[in-house]
Amino acid sequence: MKNYIYIFTCLLFVSSIASAQKGSLKRADKLFEMRAYKEAANIYETKDRSKQVLQNLADSYYYNSQMQKAIKTYREFFVTYKDSIDIDVYFRYAQALKGVKNYKEADKYLSIYSAKPVNTLAFIEENTKTTPHTFKLKQLENKNSSSDFGLTFYGDNKVAFASSRNSDNPSYVWNELPYLDLYNGTITKDGTIENVTPFSSEINTDSHESSATFSKDGKTMYFNRTNKTKTKNEDGRIAHIKIYKAELVNGVWTNVTALPFTSNNYSTEHPSLSKDGKTLYFASDMEGGFGSFDIYRVAINEDGTYGEPENLGDKVNTKHREQFPFISENDVLYFSSIGHLGFGGLDVYRSNSVNGNFDKPVNLGSTINSNLDDFAYVIREKDNKGYVSSNRTGYDKLYGFAREENYLTKYQVEGIVTDKNSKELLVGSLVTLFDETGTVIQDTLVGNEAKYLFKIEPNKKYKVRGTRKAYIPQDVEFSTDSKGKVQHDIELVLESYADAEERIKENEKGDVQITLDRIYFDFDKSNIRPDAAKTLDVLVELMHKYKDMEVEVSAHTDARGNDQYNLNLSKRRAASTLEYLVSKGIERNRLKSIGYGEMQPLNNCDKEGICTDEEYDINRRCEFKILN
Repeated sequence: MKNYIYIFTCLLFVSSIASAQKGSLKRADKLFEMRAYKEAANIYETKDRSKQVLQNLADSYYYNSQMQKAIKTYREFFVTYKDSIDIDVYFRYAQALKGVKNYKEADKYLSIYSAKPVNTLAFIEENTKTTPHTFKLKQLENKNSSSDFGLTFYGDNKVAFASSRNSDNPSYVWNELPYLDLYNGTITKDGTIENVTPFSSEINTDSHESSATFSKDGKTMYFNRTNKTKTKNEDGRIAHIKIYKAELVNGVWTNVTALPFTSNNYSTEHPSLSKDGKTLYFASDMEGGFGSFDIYRVAINEDGTYGEPENLGDKVNTKHREQFPFISENDVLYFSSIGHLGFGGLDVYRSNSVNGNFDKPVNLGSTINSNLDDFAYVIREKDNKGYVSSNRTGYDKLYGFAREENYLTKYQVEGIVTDKNSKELLVGSLVTLFDETGTVIQDTLVGNEAKYLFKIEPNKKYKVRGTRKAYIPQDVEFSTDSKGKVQHDIELVLESYADAEERIKENEKGDVQITLDRIYFDFDKSNIRPDAAKTLDVLVELMHKYKDMEVEVSAHTDARGNDQYNLNLSKRRAASTLEYLVSKGIERNRLKSIGYGEMQPLNNCDKEGICTDEEYDINRRCEFKILN
């Protein structure tokens, strides 16, 4: 009954507008402000082609995905008012052209808009070879609704989705379809949705509900709900969207509350819950973003409270729309964007999480993205199966997909590690892969064939490093962008410090030492004398030359005197030597000091009174051993 009263009230309101202002430009502008684009366009079509009428008419077609009509009207608009057109109209015109796959013409306007060359056809050719997967899509049969989207996993065997199938709901002015409700059901093997049931009235109201996500145990749901009241801003009066939380108690959804960071002044929408339930991802046009809608995340604390929403940054977000985030069980972020280079409309992208940050997004390619809007992508990574929504047929429809590796692309870097001088394989060397920020992606110790292999991603910059104890590390940078290659074969050739420097030698124990003139200390002292400083400066120069070299500074005494006294004295002298090196700019973490006292003589003078002074003197020394 409540719905019928609401519809009747709306009809009276629209009827009063129609009676007072039927066909008037003022009414068309009001409808445009209300985002009733279809009805607004019907009126604008009958009016004189003023600048404002042409722009609003073209935009009305564009926002309702009537791209051919939008292109025709934008073209008239540009011919007539070319010298005074807002730059944002260039972007919409270009997107309309992309919507009919007229990429060359679209690029002309995108290049003006972005003030740099844009080549969509080159992007498409490159993307075919660089996108990591291909998809086989099948539309889900659903004869009871004109518009369904946002299907998500709901437990083991069920799904939830938004639908406009409830004809008892009022119609949405944008597309004249009934308001959205949330439904659940099961999908059969032949791709039909069965046992479709609406969620309870606690969830579905006389407003829009959509974009549900569920906790692992199925007892917590987050979803969208549109405000019943509208807030006035520079774009007119807007009904903002909030994210709500609901709890399943004794089989009933209850405790439905808006999240504390939602607002009447901006929208929060399209929630996606991480596998561990500790982070919620969502889209919002709140202040402080990069423009339009951005992707955010917020921590869910142990006590059920929430942290501060965090913008995912400019690698993910642009000045245009980024929406419909989905975080997979592998912490891969999928989202839709109209701001990154794509095929037209919203495209689906993926971004990998590297140490908590998301890297440069990759377009999922033409086997899933169309020239119109593609969005609400979800996947179970282990099964390589999921769902996506698209309006490529004129209405929002659900598609199931199977994902396969792109046979055209096998992104990898491989090679062997060898000794520069002997050409021998360096078995047991460490090879590390870094991203362009210097973050470690993968590492491996090479086996008997000294081979390494890493799988990598398209459109990225990398660095591979070979390291081995007592060898000079080697870094090689490469990329998989348009200037790089899909497969890289990089031999890492390492040179030992002993081969590179005359002062560095390997002793009979296998230790690699730096041979310097003997350092002398005053009797019973540990301070560095001027003559010792000159010797140590040779080591300083060497360590500045090899930035990765790590050195152990050790001090030794002869066997004369008290054992504990000699040990303590050697520790002080080693520490003093280390401090001198630090004072000369050597990082402390590259140094280690140790005092051995009389425990490591170089001859048989290991007892007091059995050797001459000259023989004891051999054991009073500092040594410098390369650790890495």
